[in-house]
Order: sequence, then C-alpha cells, then structure tokens
Amino acid sequence: MTAPSPITSFTFSTVPHLISEAGAAKRLGTIAAQYFPNKRRALIVTDNGFLKTGLVDASIADLRNCGLNVSIYSDVVADPPEAVVLSAVAEARKNEIDLVIGLGGGSSMDVAKLIAVLAGSEQELQTMYGIGNVKGSRLPLIQIPTTAGTGSEVTPISIVTTGATTKMGVVSPHLYADVAILDAELTVGLPPKVTAATGIDAMVHAIEAYTTKLKKNPLSDMLARQALSLLSDNILVACKDGKNLAARQAMLLGAMLAGQSFANAPCAAVHALAYPIGGIFHVPHGLSNSLVLPHVLRFNAPNAAPLYAELAHIVAPGATGSAEARTQALIDRMDDIARRTGIETQLRQVGIAESDLDRLADNAMLQTRLLTNNPREVTRSDARDIYAAAL
Repeated sequence: MTAPSPITSFTFSTVPHLISEAGAAKRLGTIAAQYFPNKRRALIVTDNGFLKTGLVDASIADLRNCGLNVSIYSDVVADPPEAVVLSAVAEARKNEIDLVIGLGGGSSMDVAKLIAVLAGSEQELQTMYGIGNVKGSRLPLIQIPTTAGTGSEVTPISIVTTGATTKMGVVSPHLYADVAILDAELTVGLPPKVTAATGIDAMVHAIEAYTTKLKKNPLSDMLARQALSLLSDNILVACKDGKNLAARQAMLLGAMLAGQSFANAPCAAVHALAYPIGGIFHVPHGLSNSLVLPHVLRFNAPNAAPLYAELAHIVAPGATGSAEARTQALIDRMDDIARRTGIETQLRQVGIAESDLDRLADNAMLQTRLLTNNPREVTRSDARDIYAAAL
C-alpha cells in the first residue's frame, strides 16, 4: 500500500464575515450596526460613475436610518494613483471617520483598504509598499464589490499607480476587511464586455492560485476549483442576460472564492505581464489579464501541464487525452469564452504596436513579487516573446 503524500505546512487567512445575498446592500446600516455598534461616522468609497447609477442610495439611506453620519468619497479612478489615495485619506481625517466602506470595483475597494490603515496612522504610504510593511491598527472596514472580478473584498492587497505608469502593491494582513457583502443587484447594470473582462480576471486568479509555485495548498486549491466551476458555468449567461440575478450572484461568489484562493496562493506571470498593459496603455485590468492569458498558459505548460489538465476537467469537461492535450483544451476554452463575449483578444486591438513590446517587457520584469510565483521562470526575452505572441 502506497504511503499517503505528506501535506506541506501552510497558513490560510481570510475575511472573518461574508454575506452572500442579493439585496443585502440595502441593509447596509443594519449590517454595520450589527458588527460595529459603536461606530457613528462612515465613509463610502466609490467612483463617480457608480455613484450616478443611484444604486448606492438605498445603502446610504439605511446607514442614516441606523444613526450613522455618511460621507462619500467618489473621486476613485481606475488604477488609482497615490494622489487619489492621499486625498481620500485627507477626507476621512477631516470628517473623523470611524468606519470605512468600499463600494465599487477593485480600485474603490483598494483605496478603501488604504484609507482604513492610513486615516488613523502617521505611517507614510510610501513605506507600506511591499509585503508586510503596514504597521499599527486600522479602522473597521466593509467591502462591497460591484463587479465580479478582482476579489479585492477578500484579499490583503492594494494596488497603487506610483508613477506615470508603474504600479506597486501593498500586501499586509491589515488589509483584510472585517465584512464582505456580495449583492448581485449591484452588478446588473454592468455592460457585457465589463462582465466578461472582470469574470475572466477572476478565472485567472483561480488558475494562477492553483498553479502558483510557492504557496499552493489544499484549501486554496479547493477554493480555486469551486471558483472556476461557478465562473465558467455562468460567465456567458451573465454576459448575455445581465439581469439574471442567479448568474450574477454565482459570478460574485466565484470571484470571491478566487480572491480567497489567490490571497493565500498568490498570482504569477499573467498578472505580471498584465500590469504594464494597464499601467502604460490604461487598458482595464481584467482585459489586460485576458489578453496575455492563453500565451502565458502555453509558455508555462512544460512545467504546469499536469495541473492545467486538472483544471481542464472543470472548464472543458469533455477534454481527454494527455496532460498536454487537456492543457490545450483549457487554453482553447478560455480563448473561446473571450471570443464569444466579444472582448478584444489581441494587443493591437487596444492600441499596442510591436514598437511597444520592449517597454512592456522591461516593465514586466519589475513585477518580481508576482514573477517569483510562476511555475516556470520568465526571462525578459520570454516576456517579450509572450507579448509578441499576444500582439
């Protein structure tokens, strides 16, 4: 009888309280009072576009009905620069905020995390970049995603644009929220292409967590598989019928499970190569990931084919044959999803030319936090070749 393989030691952290319920955001004040009964001054962090939808109005009304003063910071932009973070922190301090609520896409939730750790601290933002550099305490934090993509509501990571094009990450257990609320009613207005790009972003999180080199573990694996199942079963339905609440709620749950997975088994080369596309060319993050995904999978296959083959059973259940054949089925299925949703599939479609590839490759090699997790080492030449294949 073969002896069982020993399970490698690992740690796993996540948000302590999760609420998955269509319509839950309308009870935001009640939820806040339940978890934080002594808090009186809330700051909602969002973007102007979402604020204009009116979907935040019921949440604001319930907070006020429950006795909380509500301030709103709505100047968040995609790929938020340091200036946005610092102006939001100044707003929080001015209003003596004691509860932070991120309500929006990944950028709004990332800014909310940093407000929570900076508003009551004297630590400078610049000293927080990297892993484990946040000191002191933070304000209570509720996160409510309005896209099914980043998983930011359950990750300890905040991404900031630090220069004209470069991005830096703050990674710390301090950034885990206290409560995450998944409410599909907030996502029904997402256009199909945004639904597609954010959904593929979540699928990338699951795929990369499952194949990460350094911190792969049984719990993150389980979450990644369940996330991929929910996302692959529902993404085309959610794109075709945006008002399908069941599909929308499944997408939110899948994105959250993928977030829990990659928060503990971190992402790798897909994200490393996607960041320069977003930073330099202002391509949305999910689409940036989708553009390089099949080419990074193909590059990684010599090292990761057995694991990719396991995931192929989830997203392409008819796949058979060798690990390499099933890996190709996974790549083909992800490519098929992108094409059927109508999002761009080539870098040239988002304004990138061959003359840009060297700059992209140089920038990608700076993403050492991510590249170190990749199942196959990526050289600068490799990165340029992957971009060339994606062109």
